[in-house]
Amino acid sequence: MKEQITITHIDIYRFSIPMEPFTIATGTMNHAQNTFIRVHTDAGFYGVGECSAFPMIVGETQDTCLVIAKDFAKLWKGKDALNIPERLQQLHDAVAGNGTIKSAFDMALYDIAAKNAGLPLYKFLGGEKREVETDITIGIGRPEVMAEKAIFFKKSGATILKVKLGKNAVEDVERIKQIREAVGDEIKIRIDANQGWSFGDAVFALQTLVKYNIEFCEQPMRTWYDDKLPELMKLSPVKIMADESVYNHHDARKQIESGSCHYVNIKMAKAGGIYEAKQIHDLAAVNGIPCMMGGMLESRIALSSKLHFVYSSPNIKFYDMDTCMLGHLVDPCVGGATYDGYFLNIADTPGIGADADDKFLEKCEKFVI
Repeated sequence: MKEQITITHIDIYRFSIPMEPFTIATGTMNHAQNTFIRVHTDAGFYGVGECSAFPMIVGETQDTCLVIAKDFAKLWKGKDALNIPERLQQLHDAVAGNGTIKSAFDMALYDIAAKNAGLPLYKFLGGEKREVETDITIGIGRPEVMAEKAIFFKKSGATILKVKLGKNAVEDVERIKQIREAVGDEIKIRIDANQGWSFGDAVFALQTLVKYNIEFCEQPMRTWYDDKLPELMKLSPVKIMADESVYNHHDARKQIESGSCHYVNIKMAKAGGIYEAKQIHDLAAVNGIPCMMGGMLESRIALSSKLHFVYSSPNIKFYDMDTCMLGHLVDPCVGGATYDGYFLNIADTPGIGADADDKFLEKCEKFVI
C-alpha cells in the first residue's frame, strides 16, 4: 500500500444517458445530464467519478460541470490523491458551491484510496453490508395515470412508493387518494413536493393527506421559506424531510437546531461527495435525525458509491436509490451495484467496483487534462 499516489492526468466525459421523460414539480428531463471522470495515477490504476446535473434543483448543468471539471483537473495534476481533505479544499478554495461536479472528483479520490488499500469502499469506510431496499418513484402526471403506475410497481414487487407532487395542492390530494385506493394499505407511500407548495398549500395538503398514511413529505416549500418550517412542523401531522434545504452540514445544523425537519435527505450532488455527506450524516446521528440516501439521475456507477456509503452509514434509514430504474434507456456501467427486484447488492471488489463501458465512452465527447 503506497503512502502517496500522484495524479498524472484526468479524463473527462460528457456522459449523456438517454431516458424516458421524467417530470417533477420543477421541470422535465429527457436525458441524464451526467459527467464521468477517470483520475489517473502513478500507481497504475485510476479512480472513477460520476455526477448527475439537475439544473432546476442544484443550478448546475452538464456544460457547467464540464467547464469546471477542466479547471479542477488542472489544480490536481501532480498532487497526492490520498490526501482527500487537502484535494477537496483545493476545489472549495477555487470555486464556491458547484457540489455536483465536486461530487465526481470526491468519488474518484475515494475509489483510489480504497483500491490502494485493497478494500471495497464500504470496508475502507469502516462499514458492513446490510439489507437495502429502495423505493420507486412515480413522476407527476394525471391522477389515474399515476395510479396505474403504482399498480404496475406493486405487481413488480415494490413495497415503497415515492410520489412526486407539488404542482397543485388540490390535485395532489386527488393523486394520492387514487394511488392509495389502487394499491391498498400495505404498501408504504412517501411524497416529495420538490419545493412546489406555498406555506398555505403545504398546511392544507399535509393535513388532508395524513388519512392516506403518508410515511413523510420531502421538501414541501421553496428554501426561501425555511423560516416557516418550524411552524409547519407544528401544524403538519405528516413528518417532514429536508432535501433542497440541506446541501452541507451547516445547513443540516441550522435545520435541526431550528426544529425544521424530522429527517434529512443526503444527496452527493448537493453535498459535493462522500466527505461532506459523512459530516451531514454524523451531525444528524448525534441529534437523533435519521437520514435518507437520495440521488439525481446517476447511472449505476455513482449508485455504487452511494451503496458503499450507505453500508458505512448506520444513520441512513431510508433508501431512495432508484435513479437507474427511472427510465434510463442505456446502462453505461460495467460491474457495480445490482438490483434484485428492489434490493441492492454489490460484489466485494476493491474500490467502488464500478466503471464505465468503454464502448459507451467511445460515443462520448472527451477531454484530457
